[in-house]
Amino acid sequence: MDDLPSFDLSGQVALVTGAARGLGRSIALALAHAGADMALGLRSPEADGGVAAAVEAMGRRALRLDMDVTDLPASRQAIDRTVATMGRLDILVNNAGGGIGGMALDVTEADFGAVMDLNVRSAFFLSQHAAKAMIRAGRGGRIVNLSSQAALVALPGEASYCIAKAALSHMTRCLAVEWGQHGITVNAVAPTFIETPGTAAALSDPAFRADTLERIAALHRIGQPRDVSGAVVFLASPAASLVTGHTLVVDGGWTAR
Repeated sequence: MDDLPSFDLSGQVALVTGAARGLGRSIALALAHAGADMALGLRSPEADGGVAAAVEAMGRRALRLDMDVTDLPASRQAIDRTVATMGRLDILVNNAGGGIGGMALDVTEADFGAVMDLNVRSAFFLSQHAAKAMIRAGRGGRIVNLSSQAALVALPGEASYCIAKAALSHMTRCLAVEWGQHGITVNAVAPTFIETPGTAAALSDPAFRADTLERIAALHRIGQPRDVSGAVVFLASPAASLVTGHTLVVDGGWTAR
């Protein structure tokens, strides 16, 4: 029989941060659809937007976690709870992130630090703690970071966010090189503007939307959450077993210009 690639995640446990809405919700549901049981990192476990029920409707287990990723002690406890409750942790998706707009001349130290904490510091130390659990288990693992096309291009008014996502992409390479010996792959996905609650206000501006469509040079459409979640499922799956240290750009051709 031909050796065909597998995208099946049956029997695995995945933890997604920021899982209540937008890309996090889409990623969590896509991983569950591929067979994974889900640990759901939530700012408020009582307000999960129905994502846990949607996971369970697919016949998968869902664990709600109280997880503000900027609170590292609590986030480490959430990872430990995942392993204790679900029996294992195979996949970590560092989805939670965001920026504080401002031209470079106006960015404050506090805002710069907050953006770095949310996008880089949290992802590094959550990955570190998850990797330790994966190494102890001896089964390898998958870590997927949510970067951005902002890691590759300059977006005026988003300097600190661009810098943070560039750091996240390079962190991905560093961790991949160190942890490959343990069977852990570390990759990133870098989306363009995606239709989510977080981008709704900006994309509702006709001029901004038209400019964005023009810059998405090859396909000229705004991305949908499934465009990103599909990439995450691939990187988390056995089909991507030889892919590591890579940032997969999902930008409709923006950065190809």
